[in-house]
Amino acid sequence: MNGVASNIGAAVIRDLDGTELQSKVAVVTGGSGGLGAAICQRLAQAGASVVVGYNSSKQPAEELAEQLPVVASHGADPHCALAAPVTDSAAMKVLAEQVSERYGRCDILVNCAGTTRYCAHDDLDGLDDELLDRILATNVRGPFAATRAFKTLLQNSTGQSGMASLVVNISSIAAITAMGSNVIYCASKAAVDNMTKSLARALAPQIRVVSVSPGLADTDFVKQMDQSWRDEQAERTPLKRLAAPEEVADAVIASAAYLTFTTGNIIAVDGGRPLS
Repeated sequence: MNGVASNIGAAVIRDLDGTELQSKVAVVTGGSGGLGAAICQRLAQAGASVVVGYNSSKQPAEELAEQLPVVASHGADPHCALAAPVTDSAAMKVLAEQVSERYGRCDILVNCAGTTRYCAHDDLDGLDDELLDRILATNVRGPFAATRAFKTLLQNSTGQSGMASLVVNISSIAAITAMGSNVIYCASKAAVDNMTKSLARALAPQIRVVSVSPGLADTDFVKQMDQSWRDEQAERTPLKRLAAPEEVADAVIASAAYLTFTTGNIIAVDGGRPLS
């Protein structure tokens, strides 16, 4: 990516003053990953107390929770890291109980945990059953299980605040372009977007549900890719760059703090990539 485009990307990141989500509690599954960490950071900057949910990355999650900013609206020790293995429904119920005991509420649930592995779309044999089942269990059953586990807590928090609580499902433009790391990954994100609409209808008016749908985001994982490939992806995007993780996180903040009459929608953060 050229320097001008990168500078433009840096310039649009929103400054948060710690009042947008004052007194709110947010739970982020997959919270220590590239996008998850950026989302946790922005939620904390906006005033929310943040639960960094993890599966196997306990130490990175705990380190992130310790490093999250503490703003004036927070109480003492506002952030924490808790196990959030989204493929284990019983464990997700335990997580909801832990959040209830610690905070007494949950206003925002961000379903960011996900998995994939590259497999060429025409290599049907390469997409073995184990990988297929793992992707669907994590990317589709996972956000449903998390939402189910936190449903009552989210509903109760709505009663306390008078405003609908929020579930944000982190999706992907692969849901509509059918281009991604493999066929089943694309299908899993299409399922997430469809589930977002179904849950938005089922859980209204107490809980809003939206999908945030990024294009290729410039996470540490993507930065390890071949530079020529990254440049090609940027060139194929009308805005000529990749998404900054913070821009994806800002869509979560916007959904929580500003788009309060929005539910069942797919919010794209893709630089116009499906147009090309």
